Amino acid sequence: MHWTDDTILITGGGSGIGAGLAAALHRAGNQVVIAGRRREALHAVARRHPGIAYLPLDQSDAGAVRTFADEVLKRHPRLNVLINNAGIVRTEDLHAPDPDVMGDVVSTNLLGPLLLTAHLLPALGRRPSAAIVNVTSSLAFVPKADLPTYCATKAAMHSYTESLRFQLRDSRIRVIEIPPPRVYTEEDAVDDDAGVGVDGFVRDVMSQLTSRSATREVVVDAAALLRFAERRGDYQEVYAKVNDKELKGTP
Repeated sequence: MHWTDDTILITGGGSGIGAGLAAALHRAGNQVVIAGRRREALHAVARRHPGIAYLPLDQSDAGAVRTFADEVLKRHPRLNVLINNAGIVRTEDLHAPDPDVMGDVVSTNLLGPLLLTAHLLPALGRRPSAAIVNVTSSLAFVPKADLPTYCATKAAMHSYTESLRFQLRDSRIRVIEIPPPRVYTEEDAVDDDAGVGVDGFVRDVMSQLTSRSATREVVVDAAALLRFAERRGDYQEVYAKVNDKELKGTP
């Protein structure tokens, strides 16, 4: 993958990481298609970056995912990159669990991207080169206790990504995981050792994607503390740090 002259679908492209990646990949010479629940937000991104296309998608609706996949392939038959980025974050008190919240998070963060991948996989497999990029979270590796279902879905996406990569190992489809740290979306936020702004995050991701042709995982510096806690042997210390203080945002 050269990350130029590709046709790239990015879910959750109306704001945050998705919008940032869409702009950067568009500038790099790709045809970018963004998708998401909020048509107004998608339109605003496309208006700021003429040439970006958009289609609405509620990926918590299994039927809508199938219809969307058919439509995006009809409009963009050269599609060869899928970036599963869309997701929602919900805090939960498990002393009083809310099944509706759990269902919405699981259907949006896990079932939605799995179904979209399944519907698009045959078409991606016919392209000379292709990629599936799953945006998970550093909280997949060290969970934040008040985001239990969110963290569980991201851990499941990590596991799915590992299996998908193994099963596609003899194909022309590359499978890449991006586990973001806390990413600030506020315009006045600054980078710190626990998080990073959208622009800085996207810049680091693009640098790794374009400089490492065979990369399997993109881990920016701010994500390393959580991503590699188990490997370093300081998981319990990092878990306590994540859960002992109130974080301002979530990846």
